Amino acid sequence: MIKRSEIFDYAEKKYNAKPDYPFEKYRRYAVLRHSDDDKWFGLLMNVSRGKLGLKGEGEVDVLDIKCHPAKVEDLKTRPGFRPAYHMNKEHWLTAVLDGSVSKEEVLALLDESYELTK
Repeated sequence: MIKRSEIFDYAEKKYNAKPDYPFEKYRRYAVLRHSDDDKWFGLLMNVSRGKLGLKGEGEVDVLDIKCHPAKVEDLKTRPGFRPAYHMNKEHWLTAVLDGSVSKEEVLALLDESYELTK
């Protein structure tokens, strides 16, 4: 299972991107942005399991990343992926960070999102 801190460390080392917390109401929602133009390439949130259609109580960390539309459609059929939460559902995807998606896949998808949002 990948942790928030691992995603933030990876983004800072690879892309010089530090988490930004722009939402006063949602203080744990962190945006990862390109350093040159502030475009988002990742949004890390803690969301109620029920809002995502997941079983169980409480919240779960999720990461919204941009993907090619065909890949979004494919990944949504797999465990650990949901339609994008509060983002364009054709181009963005939510990865649930509960261990159902490997650390390696999460980081590869973050890399892809970075490239697609350049």
